[in-house]
Amino acid sequence: MTIRVLLADDQALLRSAFRVLVDSEPDMEVVGEASDGAEAVRLAKEQAADVVLMDIRMPGTDGLAATRLISADPSLAQVRVVILTTFEVDDYVIQSLRAGASGFLGKGSEPEELLNAIRVAAGGEALLSPAATKGLIARFLAQGDGDDGRDPARSERLGALTGREREVLVQVAGGHSNDEIAERLQVSPLTVKTHVNRAMAKLGARVRAQLVVIAYESGLVRPRAD
Repeated sequence: MTIRVLLADDQALLRSAFRVLVDSEPDMEVVGEASDGAEAVRLAKEQAADVVLMDIRMPGTDGLAATRLISADPSLAQVRVVILTTFEVDDYVIQSLRAGASGFLGKGSEPEELLNAIRVAAGGEALLSPAATKGLIARFLAQGDGDDGRDPARSERLGALTGREREVLVQVAGGHSNDEIAERLQVSPLTVKTHVNRAMAKLGARVRAQLVVIAYESGLVRPRAD
């Protein structure tokens, strides 16, 4: 299956570079380019995109607002958003994950990293494996208004999870793939996928990456000082 990719960035030069890279792969193609968030949302629907490479800072409707619009539209349920960032504004990244992005990637990443990110997102996984990403989430959630960052409402919702689903959620929050979780818990990858899907449904998560934020916000996983 060919992965249909939409490029959303206000810099034409970057879009051109991304287009050349993506179109060079036999399993993916660029189906559109957008210079702002509103255009990205429109093209995602018109072109039936699978993955949107979304810049956060764009004029008019920015990438964060566009991600929220895509997540809120049932007709775009199949669309996965990968946020492109310079890692300079941590709260933007976390807001993007809360809004329904599948993950984020630095603009300075190697070409193979970008291509892999597209494939990972299209496959339903979260782009949260690097330790730096998990550390970023922990640091952000540790910056509370005098509290521990725990969301009581989400803590209560964890009560709907089975013991195994909670175990799997902890592993997802650690940035592990289904195969890695299966090996750690000594179950099949299909079983892990089933638990992940059930946890997402019970916790109201649109994409896997949101489970990571929920795990931290609920207090199931604690931010680390390091």
